[in-house]
Amino acid sequence: MKTILVPTEQHELTPSILQSAFLLAKRFDSYIEGFALFPSLVELYALDSEISLPLEVKEHDAEMAKQVRASFEGFMRERDVARSQRKNASISFDWLDDAPDGDAFVGSYGRVFDVIVAGRPMGGTAVRPSLATIEAVLFEAGRPVLIAPPTPPQTMGDNILIAWNCSTEQATTMALAMPLLRQASGVVVLTVEGGTVPGPSGEQVARYLERHGVASQPITAKPQGRSTGEVVLAQAASLNCDLLIKGAYTQSRLRQMIFGGATRHILANAALPVLMAR
Repeated sequence: MKTILVPTEQHELTPSILQSAFLLAKRFDSYIEGFALFPSLVELYALDSEISLPLEVKEHDAEMAKQVRASFEGFMRERDVARSQRKNASISFDWLDDAPDGDAFVGSYGRVFDVIVAGRPMGGTAVRPSLATIEAVLFEAGRPVLIAPPTPPQTMGDNILIAWNCSTEQATTMALAMPLLRQASGVVVLTVEGGTVPGPSGEQVARYLERHGVASQPITAKPQGRSTGEVVLAQAASLNCDLLIKGAYTQSRLRQMIFGGATRHILANAALPVLMAR
């Protein structure tokens, strides 16, 4: 995980997003690249069909981009992160100017990074961070997305929970997370009764991980009237985990939208960083 992309906006989760990226970079001496993310005109019209966009919007965006860049670079300087031009730097950063508006760019440009860091969608009246940013990564980038929680994490990757549901998506995410799993002090493979598809057991996953040098503990939890997502987050909290590994959208997005699902619940409620892929 040597290259990290951080779409950067001005909202309340920005400190947590930057902190999550920094904690990940510290583990792998990574390069962090930021850029200013703005909704596309199509997204703005979708939010309000009556909206009229004056010429001053571009000037406003340019000023906002300066402010976002200043926040990003200020965060890096405060932590003595070197610009990428400096030789022999461990962690380094740079900024991409003039990125196109819209989440589609995150999905395409993210293909040349190891991981993209985004904020947990807050819902309610908050428009950003947006679920569309996360889904652009999941469905277009072919890379994992690290989803930052509302509160900046203090640690990440020391104690990891794998939400094992036997699916292809979860197997893919676990493989992409292997660099983190190899560094972890503790790894738990959690299976929730009734929350799986046909596939290998948690015990088989633990044996697979052991062959890769990762010691893990397989556990099975009963729902007891809770949803799978609720059980996963409750177990993560009770075990003091600081990272959740979760495959995204084992059910279709439409089905999750109508009936709910573990991915939707975790995206809406996780209080710890979550690494997702599909």
